[in-house]
Amino acid sequence: PSPPPPPPQVCGAKEFRALDFWVGEWEVVSTATKKKAGDSRIESMAGGCAIRETWVPNKGPGGTSITLLHHRSARWEQVWIGGDGRRVDFSGGPVGNTMVLTGYWDDLGGAGVDALVRMTFTPNDDGSVRQAGEVSGDHGKTWIPFFDYTYRPKAG
Repeated sequence: PSPPPPPPQVCGAKEFRALDFWVGEWEVVSTATKKKAGDSRIESMAGGCAIRETWVPNKGPGGTSITLLHHRSARWEQVWIGGDGRRVDFSGGPVGNTMVLTGYWDDLGGAGVDALVRMTFTPNDDGSVRQAGEVSGDHGKTWIPFFDYTYRPKAG
């Protein structure tokens, strides 16, 4: 008898691949100044069901995130854990060819003043990825730029 066929890959469907463009080893630079801000390793994990980020900035605390497509809500979720001990829960999903995730960041506007942060990840034609962040102090009515990074593939 022939061996049984392999089980289907649970997270192999197209909707699970919406953020695969971010997977890689990256040098992260300020989009405006081109100055290096840090390094980031983005890895596919758990059979393609999750993406783990390890962020190592040039200065300040680093952090890590786990991003996944929630099996029930069909929304993308990210849990960010900063080296400062804070956790931010983001959610969202694909918008065109980008990924947009939004969440409240504790004390971002000062002690006791949480702010809404929206991150947009965009694949560029040259293989880099832009991650632009905006912040809102009025629950998303208005937005101001917060950060703007370009992830450039590391050589080798």
